[in-house]
Amino acid sequence: MAGFAKVCRVADVPEGEARHVDVDGVPVAVVHTEGEFYACRDVCTHEEVPLSEGDVEGTTVECWLHGSRFDLLTGAPIGLPATVPVQTYPVKIDGEDVLVATDQNS
Repeated sequence: MAGFAKVCRVADVPEGEARHVDVDGVPVAVVHTEGEFYACRDVCTHEEVPLSEGDVEGTTVECWLHGSRFDLLTGAPIGLPATVPVQTYPVKIDGEDVLVATDQNS
């Protein structure tokens, strides 16, 4: 069990944007929107391109290639063509650091 890992600083992810990070070999998109931070696997379940390169709107991220959209709270696809959810991960803010847990037991 890896627990939470520091992935970046709060200032590294401006409001309304996403950044790619690797957490123990797992590609993760860290998203800052509506004053909160979210994390999900940085791979669209439809075409395997980085979600961190897509657009953030509210609590959704849109894949830049075909427009699949995912809910950052649940990972559920809310816009076709994706039909499979993206994995989401717990996020903690510790001072100026963003921490993400990619294991299921954190």
